[in-house]
Amino acid sequence: MAHSTTLTPTGLPVAVPSTSSSSSSSSPSASSRPSLPASAPTAPKAAPVAKAPQARLGWAGLFAALAWTVLGAITWFWPNLPVGFSDWAYTQEFAVAAWGVAAVLWLALAWPRWLGSQAARLRSAGPWLGAIAVGLAVWEVYTAKLGTLPPPFFAPPQSLAEVYVTDWARLLDSAWNSLKLLALGIAVGASVGFVVGVLMGWSRRANYWIHPVLRVLGPVPTTALLPISFYFFPSSWSTAIFLIALGTAFPVAILTWSGVASVHKNYYDVARTMGASQLFLVLRVAIPASLPQVFVGLFMGLGAAFSTLVVAEMLGVKSGLGWYLTWAQGWASYPNMYGALIIMALLFSGVISLLFVLRDRVLSWQKGIVKW
Repeated sequence: MAHSTTLTPTGLPVAVPSTSSSSSSSSPSASSRPSLPASAPTAPKAAPVAKAPQARLGWAGLFAALAWTVLGAITWFWPNLPVGFSDWAYTQEFAVAAWGVAAVLWLALAWPRWLGSQAARLRSAGPWLGAIAVGLAVWEVYTAKLGTLPPPFFAPPQSLAEVYVTDWARLLDSAWNSLKLLALGIAVGASVGFVVGVLMGWSRRANYWIHPVLRVLGPVPTTALLPISFYFFPSSWSTAIFLIALGTAFPVAILTWSGVASVHKNYYDVARTMGASQLFLVLRVAIPASLPQVFVGLFMGLGAAFSTLVVAEMLGVKSGLGWYLTWAQGWASYPNMYGALIIMALLFSGVISLLFVLRDRVLSWQKGIVKW
């Protein structure tokens, strides 16, 4: 190929290639086509996706399986200490149940794939499963086997099974009545406390009149007002609702007031520049910004509501778990008391869990802004 020299507009010589007639008439050969060098690297192959390892229970799961096995053996083979002229019922059934839990744990240890996605959850609960088995074993030994804890004040674990089998109808009715009373009292108290807190945080005049009242009456325990409340309300049911609502309303009002009062004024200024009314500022600026504090007040009010519910049922209401505790104590039926206490703990824990779910749903738009 020949080159000719030409001048560019800048005056610098540039070599320009010129093609011959033979090259233009000949067809392009395979040698003129671009090709990759022999040493060019090839595309790397995709690495095989590694399977996620199966979650194993580990040493905690092994300890839990052994603990439940030992619990069943102690309950089955160690004879109970004679109590009066009767033996503890459901002793063998309790041993079989313990061995059933142990069998599930042994299967999970031998074949982790048997549980699938639940294996990881069971592994995290392994230490607790072992601790529960050890606690039940100690309870069984010191009550049914050795009698160190004297009956009837201390009953073995299998006595709870007898309570739930023979008296489940009365327990279920008492739990339902307690739940209704608790839900109604919390709903009334939370609504009133929320409205009062918004008024205190938004209006200086309302804060002037309401704040001193809350400072004086708020710290007073609601159970201390029980005798006076029985005089002013026509029934023990309405008295219990009033006291539960009062115990819930105080922390909700205080925390709502704090939340509304702590909203930055720039939020209000921006809304006013866009033509927002006073009602819009309250409903769309003050209240949403104070919702995290409102839920903190609800969590604080639940403790007062639980204690007030039990005391009110013990002293006046003729149904509920508090009434059931008093009834069982009157008949010296202490296993029934323990059974009611366990149901009460599960019920109250479930209410708190539901409130957590409600908070997560209502405040989902504030994730990343508010520290939870």
